[in-house]
Amino acid sequence: MTARRPDAAVIGLDLGGTKIAAALVAADGTVLARHSLPTPATEGAEAVLDALAEAARAVRAPDTGAIGVAAAGVIDPATGTVTSATDTIRGWAGTALAAGLAARTGLPVACDNDVRAAAATELAALREGAAGRGGGTAGGDGGPHGDGAPAGPWPTLIYAAVGTGVGGAVAAEGRMLHGAAGIAGHLGHLPSPEAEGLPCTCGATGHLEAIAAGPGITAHYTRMSGVPADRLESVAARAARDDPHATAAIVLGAEAAGRALGGLANALGADHVVVGGGVPRIGALYTDALNAAFATELMPPLRDLRPVPPGAGSDAAVHGAAALTRTLPLHSPRTTGVLR
Repeated sequence: MTARRPDAAVIGLDLGGTKIAAALVAADGTVLARHSLPTPATEGAEAVLDALAEAARAVRAPDTGAIGVAAAGVIDPATGTVTSATDTIRGWAGTALAAGLAARTGLPVACDNDVRAAAATELAALREGAAGRGGGTAGGDGGPHGDGAPAGPWPTLIYAAVGTGVGGAVAAEGRMLHGAAGIAGHLGHLPSPEAEGLPCTCGATGHLEAIAAGPGITAHYTRMSGVPADRLESVAARAARDDPHATAAIVLGAEAAGRALGGLANALGADHVVVGGGVPRIGALYTDALNAAFATELMPPLRDLRPVPPGAGSDAAVHGAAALTRTLPLHSPRTTGVLR
């Protein structure tokens, strides 16, 4: 069984529905090489695994220690398997992600959901800040996914990514939660009164994603106005021209997200809430409505809490993916299985 190599450079792979981003990341966090290529999302899981291996080879150095993959879908890090997924990547559900990539590259592989990996980068910065303020030291490995019991006032983080879907991650007292089958943090599948009767990508109805994600807002605009819109940016442009239906669709989606996040903040006692993704980038109409709805839901001890944008920048996912190799089970290319 191969031991972890904490001083070795590792590869971080960010797998999305349209693009695979790869980076070779040194032990000190420096990005040494980059590469990207399109995701063959319509060609099936085997083609996606081949593309991941190609991206890894493009940045690999002779002494590379491992690969971390931040992937779309519900990922179980313990088994290295995609336990659930939408049709964004055809045939992705059930894929043996870690084993398939390890076999193709000969390197051990750790994997997790892409939003959770990005959130882990945020959490690591928050934990470092808490430690700097005398918050104590974490037990175990001390990483953002670590299993050690933290001591002291560690952050409780809710991280939402609102884009084509509504993804998310939750960390309680400094520890990232995975839950059964890796499903923890999938915020888009919280029940939402605003989405009552609307079909969700998971097959249920009435979930937040159906009204708050970009396609959900766009579809709601079309339902109200009777005018087709091809994408969220078109709806935002019409709202900027004072189209009342466009404004109402954006505000309703934002308020639904804000209320859900505010209720979750109450339930968890969150002290940090981060909202990223493509939808908030349409501007103040969305973010102001989300923040106002969020604030309305808060219990008195949390009244000063407000959502903030991600602070880790565009490399958050690849850095988070690389960090998985230090904090999650590594799946060996050998038949010995998981490296602890």
